[in-house]
Amino acid sequence: MTLKQWLSNRWIKKHTPTKEEIEDLLSVVERDISDCLISDLSTDWKLSIAYNAALQSAIVALAASGYRIRQDQSHHYRAIQSLRHTIRAEKEIVARLDAFRKKRNEMGYERAWIASEGEAEEMVELAKKLKERVQNWLYDEHPELIDTE
Repeated sequence: MTLKQWLSNRWIKKHTPTKEEIEDLLSVVERDISDCLISDLSTDWKLSIAYNAALQSAIVALAASGYRIRQDQSHHYRAIQSLRHTIRAEKEIVARLDAFRKKRNEMGYERAWIASEGEAEEMVELAKKLKERVQNWLYDEHPELIDTE
């Protein structure tokens, strides 16, 4: 399924991105990556904050592509899945990020103390790699939306 089909299904809507918007979203990604490295955080919070950084990276790529996710119960899922269409993320990356989405939902709404240190660290690394990949993609595909100096 393509983003045009997503648009037809009303899962996303057209959007005209601005350089300021993309810079603001990237600053959220940067803040969250920085914050999840604070040493006294629980593993649940570390994973959750890193997950948010990765989610925001997906939202950056979708916005730069000219779309926004419609806010419904599936918006995190769709933002993650959109990475296949925007930056051409591999299935394995999308699947791992989606697994972290499910874990984050469980941590946030059902149970506490369920993220292991290894999972939290893996999510941090995934967030860092995704941020770098989205930034490189922006330089290549949408340089008008970022500072290239």
